[in-house]
Amino acid sequence: MSFHDFRLHSLEGNEVSLSDYEGKLAVVVNVASKCGFTYQYEALEKLYEDYKDKGVVVLGFPCNQFFEQEPGDSEEIRNFCSINYGVTFPLFAKIDVRGESAHPLYRWLTASAPYEGLDESTPGGGKLAGHFKKHFPEEYLKDNEIKWNFTKFVIGRDGKVIKRFETPVEVDDIRKYLDTIV
Repeated sequence: MSFHDFRLHSLEGNEVSLSDYEGKLAVVVNVASKCGFTYQYEALEKLYEDYKDKGVVVLGFPCNQFFEQEPGDSEEIRNFCSINYGVTFPLFAKIDVRGESAHPLYRWLTASAPYEGLDESTPGGGKLAGHFKKHFPEEYLKDNEIKWNFTKFVIGRDGKVIKRFETPVEVDDIRKYLDTIV
């Protein structure tokens, strides 16, 4: 199985084959409009603009599973992203990324790139770890599933997962990583 084997719907409702991105590096992100990490949209758009001519694409997958932080419909999501962050990278229809209802793409992503924990020494990592400890059972952090909005995966040109970056990892760190493989 490969990233390129999946088909999903764009935010506008059109079916998209991820084989359209064959030969490109893809940064796949589950996104939300009302999250403390929503500010990452700006850096993701800048990454997309700076790297698209180098064969890199950013793909956003809205999800409402984490404290209902993506409650909008497709039009509201598009407007929010466009008006507030100037997002031009492809956005897809809202999906689930965790649990029994997780989209098969996200089941494949998390099976391909296991959860390795949060770096609690960073401000975002420490804050998110505290949030998890307060609101979720200890077992929440013991599986490979998506933990929160803005988890990022880098997919190779061959359609295989190369790397997983947890929510608090800043897009600039992903940029540095991409510089080593572009």
